[in-house]
Amino acid sequence: MNEPQFFHRTFSELSTSELYQILALRSEVFVLEQQCAYQDMDGLDARSIHIMAQKDQHIFAYARILPPERHSKGHSSIGRVVVAASQRKDQWGKKLMTYAIAQARKIHPDAILEISAQSYLTHFYKGLGFVNTGAFYLEDDIPHQTMVYRPASSD
Repeated sequence: MNEPQFFHRTFSELSTSELYQILALRSEVFVLEQQCAYQDMDGLDARSIHIMAQKDQHIFAYARILPPERHSKGHSSIGRVVVAASQRKDQWGKKLMTYAIAQARKIHPDAILEISAQSYLTHFYKGLGFVNTGAFYLEDDIPHQTMVYRPASSD
């Protein structure tokens, strides 16, 4: 079988099945696995670019790119980063973020790229080129931090 590939869509380009699978995956990981009861449908999906990978017609990795217009400082951001538990051993989180970073920089080339990272993933995000901003906070009782992308000089 061919290795799954990433693709992206605007909200209006998503099929009903894709949207259902995205929301189910986010719920499976954020609500059930991480036990965070929160309002996932936050009104930002309609303005986001949706990044996903699928295998056998099933979406197993997802992130969304939010436009600079929604941020007070004009930053673009990547959020709702999620990989199904069954796929994490194959570094799909790294592959997902690498693809999402490339797309965010292509779509919003002049915007600073920011993430709200769960603190236990600091090393993972630093390995992708993100740096801490010093802003630490609790979100849904999980320690988070604001990080920004600082590309290598050849990037």
